[in-house]
Amino acid sequence: MKKISFFLLMSFLFILRPGTTYGQGHEVAIGQGKSRVLLGAGLVSRYIWRGMQLGGAAPNIQPFFTFKNGNFEAGVWGAFPLSGDNVSQEIDLHVSQSFAKDMFTVTITDYFFPEEYGDYNYFRYGKNVTGHIFEGTLIFNGTKEFPMTALLATNFYGNDASRIDDNPDSPEFNQKTGIQYSTYFELGLPFRIKTVDLNTFIGINITTPKKANTTTGYIGETGFYGTGLGIVNLGFTASETVKITQIMRCHSWYLWLPTLNQEKYILYLEFHFNLIFI
Repeated sequence: MKKISFFLLMSFLFILRPGTTYGQGHEVAIGQGKSRVLLGAGLVSRYIWRGMQLGGAAPNIQPFFTFKNGNFEAGVWGAFPLSGDNVSQEIDLHVSQSFAKDMFTVTITDYFFPEEYGDYNYFRYGKNVTGHIFEGTLIFNGTKEFPMTALLATNFYGNDASRIDDNPDSPEFNQKTGIQYSTYFELGLPFRIKTVDLNTFIGINITTPKKANTTTGYIGETGFYGTGLGIVNLGFTASETVKITQIMRCHSWYLWLPTLNQEKYILYLEFHFNLIFI
C-alpha cells in the first residue's frame, strides 16, 4: 500500500513540477523552440544503470516530466517495478546548464530511493540520515569534428557509500567517517546508420574502496559502483522512432556488466507528449 501511495503521489508531482529523464546511454530529444515541456513515461524490460541492476528482474515503468528554456533544464524522473520481490523505487530531480555552444553541460541531480519498509522521509536531508544522494556531473557533449562524449559524475552529499576508518589506533576505528565521493566516468561514441541512432559506451568506476584486513580486524568498505577501480558496464544502444504512433519511440540496449558477470539485452518503449512554447 505504501508503494502504491508513493507512486500516486509522485505521478501527481510529475504534473505539477518540471522534469527530465535519464537512461542508460539515452537522452531525450526535446524539439525546437525557446521553451519546451516534455511529459511521458518509459517501459523498460530491466532497469540497469551504470552497471547496477535496480528494481530486480522485473519490468519498470519510468515516468518523466521535463522543462527546458534555452540552455537551462530542470526535471523529475522516476522508476517503479511492476512485479517481483524487489521493492526498489526511485525518484530523481535535476537541474542542468549547458554552455560553450552546448559543448559542455553541468548537472546537479538529487537521487532518492524510498524503501517499502524503511523509515526514509523524503524531506529529511540530514547528513547521516537522509535517503537522498546528491551528484555533480560534467558532460562533454562532443562536437561535429570530435563526436566522442565524456561524462564524469561524483556523489558529493547524502547516502553515498561510507568511508570507514582503517586505523586500529583511532577511536573511530571501523566507524563511518564520511562518504567516499563515489565517482563514475563514461566515454561514448554516438553515430547514425540510416534512420537508426546508435551509441557505444564504456563506464568505469574510478573509486577504490578499502578492503578488509583480517590482521587488524578492519571490516573494509563497500563501494557504490563496485569493489574497486574497473569497468562496470560496456555496451551499445540503438534507437529509432516507431511508426505505430507519433508519440512512441523504441530503444534497445545491449550491455556487458563485469560487476554482475552478466550480459543483458534491454528493450525500452517510450511514450511522450511534447509541448513547445514560442
